[in-house]
Amino acid sequence: MTRRIDAHQHYWEPRRGDYDWMPQDNEVLTRRYRPQDLQPSLDKHGISGTVLVQAAATVAESEYLLGVADASDSVAAVVGWIDFEKRDDHKHLTRLARHPKFVGVRPMIQDIPDVNWMLRADIQWAFNALIDLDLTFDALGYPQHLDNFLILIKRHPDLRVVIDHCMKPRIRDHAESDAVFADWANGMTRLAEETQSFCKLSGLVTEAKQDWSLEDLHPYASHVLKAFGAERVMWGSDWPVCRLRAEYDDWLGAARALASHLTTEEQDQVFGGTAMRCYRLEPDP
Repeated sequence: MTRRIDAHQHYWEPRRGDYDWMPQDNEVLTRRYRPQDLQPSLDKHGISGTVLVQAAATVAESEYLLGVADASDSVAAVVGWIDFEKRDDHKHLTRLARHPKFVGVRPMIQDIPDVNWMLRADIQWAFNALIDLDLTFDALGYPQHLDNFLILIKRHPDLRVVIDHCMKPRIRDHAESDAVFADWANGMTRLAEETQSFCKLSGLVTEAKQDWSLEDLHPYASHVLKAFGAERVMWGSDWPVCRLRAEYDDWLGAARALASHLTTEEQDQVFGGTAMRCYRLEPDP
């Protein structure tokens, strides 16, 4: 049986002070989240490993996450952060890459005002370094970034890319205009067909309405699964961010329903196999 993997989740300690994006008045987010908080859900669903993803734009947080990973058998991998605008951070990337659980980085592109930031000449060194070190690049953005991500990934064809959260489609706005879906879908199709990128089936509930339904999510999940194929799609909880709309059990149940038309082998890929191949994870002992 393929190992069950949650390909995207977070742990954090707000008192560390570097989660600049976090709204200070949000009771769901502004609390400490540790492995012992998630472990009951992992055990309940037979999930033996997770990919722990950065949530602060600091190298210090990456080091904090690796410390968490060292102390937790359930953390199979860490996706961290370096400053692409500081070429000297190559030394941090090289150092972090020596850790057996460090698998890649994620610049927080969704929070960068310049939509063309990823194409700047002065940061291309970082993408080349990821290739040299055989690390992943987690692509975090919005639909307005789709065209530039396509340019970037085709510029670096040897870069192993994971599209986070299906590129955050505007699900809550879909009812107002079919063009919202069409523009996103066309961009995702091009990424699927013209690159070898992977895609995370994650983050959809937080882009939907508060009272979301499977019907709301279905067109987006269906398109991603069809465009990329199960062998390039991996499920992630985005816990605890998902708690803004759904608890862990609710989102996992919804994702399983959305993937229920797939064969058993294809579902095994979405809920474990794809993440294991993409992030070079070890099988269960």
